[in-house]
Amino acid sequence: MVEWTDAERSAITALWGKISVDEIGPQAFSRLLIVAPWTQRHFASFGNLSSPAAIIGNPKVANHGKTVMGGLDRAVKNLDNIKATYAQLSVMHSEKIHVDPDNFRLLADCITVCVAMKFGPSVFTADVQEAWQKFLSVVASALGRQYH
Repeated sequence: MVEWTDAERSAITALWGKISVDEIGPQAFSRLLIVAPWTQRHFASFGNLSSPAAIIGNPKVANHGKTVMGGLDRAVKNLDNIKATYAQLSVMHSEKIHVDPDNFRLLADCITVCVAMKFGPSVFTADVQEAWQKFLSVVASALGRQYH
């Protein structure tokens, strides 16, 4: 079990309260597909992913980004039990979709970049970043748990 300090809990929930799932989700997921193009293999049904512009303009990419970010709400609300919260998603991603677990870390990095660009250093301070990255690391670990 992960131990969260009061400051980390506060930083995570305060930042989450400022994040627009509809904005950050599509940005982060598009960024993942652009900077890690091998991840596109799981999304052949999404249509045209042939260029950054096509990815950014793809409504299926945007919708999946919103779904992914919306799923983080479950983790924020269950900070003390993230592994159990994501148990079924871990099984689905490992056994049905066969996602490389490292892709969860890559997506977490893309989310962090988008959040940092959105809020800048006055909101996304080093302390907030530390708590946020710890949080996303725990989420990525929980999603990859089925692989271990």
